[in-house]
Amino acid sequence: MGADIYCDTALICEVLEKLQPKPTLYPTANSALTRIFAQWADSTLFWAAVTHNRGPKGAGSQFAAALNDPMAAVFADRKAMGLDVTWFEPGDATLVYLNYLDRLTNMLQGQPYLFGHQPCIADFCAYQPIWLVHIRSIDSADLLQSYPDVKAWAERMKAIGHSNCEEISSTQAIGIAESSQPMPMGAGPLANTEFVNDHDIALGTQVSISAESFGKEPTVGQLVAATAQHFSLRRVDPRAKTVHVHFPRIGYVMKRVVG
Repeated sequence: MGADIYCDTALICEVLEKLQPKPTLYPTANSALTRIFAQWADSTLFWAAVTHNRGPKGAGSQFAAALNDPMAAVFADRKAMGLDVTWFEPGDATLVYLNYLDRLTNMLQGQPYLFGHQPCIADFCAYQPIWLVHIRSIDSADLLQSYPDVKAWAERMKAIGHSNCEEISSTQAIGIAESSQPMPMGAGPLANTEFVNDHDIALGTQVSISAESFGKEPTVGQLVAATAQHFSLRRVDPRAKTVHVHFPRIGYVMKRVVG
């Protein structure tokens, strides 16, 4: 958004909620629970699904397609990001994954979505690994026949679609940042700036922030916000000029840059 960059889907969804609170991604009755579930779906469920799909049938379908389309570079990038991931054996992962499909089935008893009659953050996070295994991968699609409630739910999620979007190039995105100024701390969707100094690192310090477990490339900049929910860094780039880069607290590690 201009010269503000929001990293990680978890933080992006919080920003979207601030910008357009209706319909909500976080139903009031289950707000905390849906966030906990979403974190589980983004980590435990996702890796079980991905590892299940590393079996001969799933991997053959996924990567054969990827090698023949423009996504090949994305797959190579993701493979490099996951070099330090501890993988289950495919057979073990499949058993775990099937257990998770049973749990999703139980949650869908008597209701169209995981937490009621409207989709929420939990549904969107759980749908992504299901899409990866059963909708994008033809060879694994038949597995959902044994889970009719999950299959029907996935079809409802797919029917939501993607509305209308307009793609821009990376050059255009950098140009937008270059011609913009970051929002002042305390303004915009991340209005909370209450400083939480649990690292004994003062604002203005040069720090690095990286993911805890996947894609650990560090981002280095000047710390301009550290709240209970997010970190914000100021970075100066020759092309994009001054930008603010925002990360969620959960799933990321901040360290002081020494030297």
